[in-house]
Amino acid sequence: MSPLPRRTLAALLAAPALARAQAGWPDRPLRLVIPWPPGGTNDLIGRLVTEAMAPRLGQPIVIENRGGAGGLLGAEQVAKAAPDGHTLLLGGSGSLTITTLIHPKPPFDAATAFAPIGLMGQGPNVTVVHPSLPVSDLAGLQRLARSAKPPLAYASPGVGSTGHAAGAMLCQALGVEMEHIPYRGTGPALNDMLAGRVQVFTNALAPMQAHVEGGALRAIALAGRRRSAAMPALPTTGEQGFPQIEAATWFGLLATAGTPPERVQRLFAALDAVLAEPEVRRRLLDGGVEVEPSESPAAFARFVAEDRARWEPVVRRAGMREG
Repeated sequence: MSPLPRRTLAALLAAPALARAQAGWPDRPLRLVIPWPPGGTNDLIGRLVTEAMAPRLGQPIVIENRGGAGGLLGAEQVAKAAPDGHTLLLGGSGSLTITTLIHPKPPFDAATAFAPIGLMGQGPNVTVVHPSLPVSDLAGLQRLARSAKPPLAYASPGVGSTGHAAGAMLCQALGVEMEHIPYRGTGPALNDMLAGRVQVFTNALAPMQAHVEGGALRAIALAGRRRSAAMPALPTTGEQGFPQIEAATWFGLLATAGTPPERVQRLFAALDAVLAEPEVRRRLLDGGVEVEPSESPAAFARFVAEDRARWEPVVRRAGMREG
């Protein structure tokens, strides 16, 4: 019998030591920082997923809601925590991408401050119009916006929000000017959309779906690469000839940069197993999130970098930077 290759032999000898190290970790409760107030979509998703992960890790996961500054305050806590894998972040397109792009001096470098673990899923954004607008697709909106006097107005949940950036992306792709009307959250923006005070809104599908199905709003495009199971008849932006309009609110799990790779891998394995559970998938879909697990932590890291690269020129061209 031929001898084992040196690399294979080294791996076999190291495996028992690695298993022993993993068996002792985590040795105390973990903490998940959700950088938004309780009660929203981020809170729902973070609690649902980590509640299911805890038994697989053998330790409870304590939720800490730390809202403020568009998600920067909570993310900063994790960026500056001990890199031992006990402090986790529910990251997303708002707190890790848009907010850090518009802030003149974010308190951490989003590209290096975290150890990405895995993507949970994405909430597809949908563009809706008030039914008083005689448009049913993006081409119709483009024609109307080019001739509208005064300009059409688009709503967002606030300056620097994903909805703000998505609205700017829509205007840039269609080559039109629309007035941005920021609100203090999705609820107030939705109320004015329903009242007809603003005409266009690009935001997460979940809070708008019932209004679309009831006829109070008209959905004209899904800003994603494929159709949504929650609204399968709605064409995507790509199907309508505008593939550059791609906006989804994503949710993922991260640890502090420098966390040992074997701990990141164990957290990834627990997350991956949970996202395969039918009940978890069903509840996430009910919350407006389509499950999209990463193939690996490295794949999630690439996803985060690509998301930032896609939004950076949109934010720059729209002049969204603060200060």
